[in-house]
Amino acid sequence: MTYDGYFKKAIDSLHAEKRYRIFADLERIAGSYPKAIYRGGGGPREVTVWCSNDYLGMGEHPKVLDALSKTSGALGATAGGTRNISGTSHPIIELEQELADLHGKEAAIVFSSGFVSNDATLSTLGKLLPGVLMISDEWNHASMIEGIRRSGAEKRIFRHNDVAHLEEILQAEPIDRLKVIAFESIYSMDGDVAPISEICDLAERYNAFTYIDEVHAVGMYGERGGGVSEQMGEAHRLDIIEGTLAKAFGTFGGYIAASSDVVDAVRSYAPGFIFTTALPPAIAAAAATSIRHLKTSDTERRQHKERVVETRSLLDSMGLPVMPSDTHILPVFVGDPELCKSASDLLLKAFDIYVQPINYPTVPRGTERLRITPAPYHSIDDVEALARALYATWQHLGLPLFKYPAPTKAPGLAAPFPVHRAGG
Repeated sequence: MTYDGYFKKAIDSLHAEKRYRIFADLERIAGSYPKAIYRGGGGPREVTVWCSNDYLGMGEHPKVLDALSKTSGALGATAGGTRNISGTSHPIIELEQELADLHGKEAAIVFSSGFVSNDATLSTLGKLLPGVLMISDEWNHASMIEGIRRSGAEKRIFRHNDVAHLEEILQAEPIDRLKVIAFESIYSMDGDVAPISEICDLAERYNAFTYIDEVHAVGMYGERGGGVSEQMGEAHRLDIIEGTLAKAFGTFGGYIAASSDVVDAVRSYAPGFIFTTALPPAIAAAAATSIRHLKTSDTERRQHKERVVETRSLLDSMGLPVMPSDTHILPVFVGDPELCKSASDLLLKAFDIYVQPINYPTVPRGTERLRITPAPYHSIDDVEALARALYATWQHLGLPLFKYPAPTKAPGLAAPFPVHRAGG
């Protein structure tokens, strides 16, 4: 077999398992979010996007676009090097100051993506903390799993959001052993929320270091957009808060916020930070502008919450299987990879609605779903069109209509998206 043959065999296996990924060729229309031009089969046409992570539409906010344009005109398109070699532009310094302030930490540091910030930081923690035990939630993101793996440290996995199991693991270790508890605030494929207060209690009781991934929560929750940890009043108890600039803040990049010593150690030892080109100054300026705006404006968050409630209520009333979620993420259960892809294709072809199918390994086999993320700028007409299209798609494909039970509110989270169920 030739070398290419091995690669073809690997791709053929994805096709056989009905989980080969096809990327939609889209062009967002600035000023018309959530509309986009789809350039797939049948020629270009306008579609409505229902699965974007630009949760608040900040990627098209006039203030953000103005900062992007002005800074690129003044400083150019690239940082020109790594942070150590000419790439530390003043907009990046300002961005890191904004992030530290957002989370009430002494310092922050920016990476080229959220994946890199998790991978680089967790792998570095494992190397700098002698004999450390990395304790990871079983549903943690691939970037966290990879960082822990590359750390070379011993690891234990606790059952998802199960604080009793987490305590069993902690109890089995000497109190003076170094331990890192790594978890997320909002889990992106189910929309459930971590018991942050209880995890912090255990960390204090058993002398553990806490690492929280807030990528799907920053900008969205808390009075200033600091995430679920801010909304719960627990940010000060967390040692490292990791986040992204590429979702609710509408730009690009990842970061951590922590004490000055922690940030300086990661800055000085993490290859994923040291040996890569810095964020372009225009991106940094746009991100800082977005963060500053969302620290003081609640308009986007309020409108977003209203649209999420309306969308979930209508889908529920039509018997569509919306999975339990106390957050802005609305997964609609399918349970079969081929049918999930067929549903996505039909929505795009027949209804000009784009929702990407979510299959294994992103979610466990048998839990395939359409992950819907309403935005503040989806109109009521958009919501009604989505509901009608989903119902017609379910009927066409012979998918069952049924209701999941109402979700249980996470401890300490003042249900930002109250559930409205048909008949109660």
